[in-house]
Amino acid sequence: MTDKKHILIIDDEENLRYMLSVMLTRQGYVADCAVNGEDALLRVREKAYDFILCDVRMPEMDGKTFLSRALGDGVTAPVIMMSAYGTVETAVECMKIGAYDFISKPFKKDEIIMVLKKGEERERLKQENVRLKEAVAGRFEYSGIISRNPRMEEIFSHIRKIADLKTTVLILGESGTGKELVARAIHQNGRRADKPFVAVNCGAIPENLLESELFGHVRGAFTDAASDKSGLFEQADGGTLLLDEIGEMPLALQVKLLRVLQEEEIRRVGGTVTKKVNVRVISATSRDLEADVKRGVFREDLYFRLNVFSLQLPPLRDRIEDIPLLAEHFISSMAQHGRKMETLTIAPDAMRSLMSYNWPGNIRELQNAIERAAILCEGGKITNSSLPSSLLSAETLKPAAGQEEDLSIKRAEDAIERDLIRKALIKTGGNRTQAAIILEISHRSLLYKLKEFGIE
Repeated sequence: MTDKKHILIIDDEENLRYMLSVMLTRQGYVADCAVNGEDALLRVREKAYDFILCDVRMPEMDGKTFLSRALGDGVTAPVIMMSAYGTVETAVECMKIGAYDFISKPFKKDEIIMVLKKGEERERLKQENVRLKEAVAGRFEYSGIISRNPRMEEIFSHIRKIADLKTTVLILGESGTGKELVARAIHQNGRRADKPFVAVNCGAIPENLLESELFGHVRGAFTDAASDKSGLFEQADGGTLLLDEIGEMPLALQVKLLRVLQEEEIRRVGGTVTKKVNVRVISATSRDLEADVKRGVFREDLYFRLNVFSLQLPPLRDRIEDIPLLAEHFISSMAQHGRKMETLTIAPDAMRSLMSYNWPGNIRELQNAIERAAILCEGGKITNSSLPSSLLSAETLKPAAGQEEDLSIKRAEDAIERDLIRKALIKTGGNRTQAAIILEISHRSLLYKLKEFGIE
């Protein structure tokens, strides 16, 4: 049975107090009354209310004074101010102090009920935000990575096992899946955590500068080498070096990298002296390195040297239960950087759109979409109107153009089953127990199919 909401009515007019009390009681609320602000302060100190209806003009202590005092005492219930002398200036003053809403007298029954129902929805969403924040800060966060996806939890388990080892690790995954975050997690959970973590994008540095960036150079090695400079291997000595987008490294430099990995020593460009380095190398790529090896654009011996242990990160479209957690995490991050996002919520229809989208840009695209929506949204709620139009287009959910028609009945059945499971998870916000009920299968069968299809 749902608990009834408790409301405190503060007004010096006895008839209005009685009328509101009877009306709200009939609507299922529990109503208490106070004759002025002083009387109300005593009541809120003894009892927690879900809502407070407060008149602005009252003897002894007026409504604005009560509002300031109550909020100062830590009262969290939404306060709805009422006044027969309502002006825009008065309403603005009350809202600046911290009132939830302002209603002018006389008001209709439906008006007060509508404001209360809107307030209940707001409080429900706030509680949902609190629950998500607790989830993000607790069991669903691992070294800054947000997930409750079984495949990601398996990756977390692998990270724990390899973190202390010097084994080279190859992290595979589409662009935007969080490969650098995983590399940092490996570093932070191992013995090298107090040593440097250095990351370089091999595809972002011109080929003629990449060797100097990695290994350093001596003065006079080339035209702009005005002084000796240490490379990233030296800067990461004792710690971890992440070679991001390793598949973009030119073949000539791949030979030198392989030698460094084998000999554990570097030689600066233009130098004659070698130096020992103790660096744990992690590489990452969104390319298919095996295919690159076959095409002759990536050295096979380097591939085997880098791929001692590999981690394949799933794309966001296979982690739909993580989307609410990630969205809340991005909103919280914006709040920590000075933006007032504490009460920002995501409307159910917008969340369904987020969970239905294919996310070709993965987590990075989701972060951009949330930050954009937070800027454009009105009334503290992200709706479909504030989301990018690409998210709402049915075209984003269709197979890629030119895809060859598949006439396999078995694969077609699997595709339909997979689609129904995804829709059930979207509808239930990732709740697998409820999804199993909708699908009319057992919870155990659903868990088996989730693992089989790899859609969690």
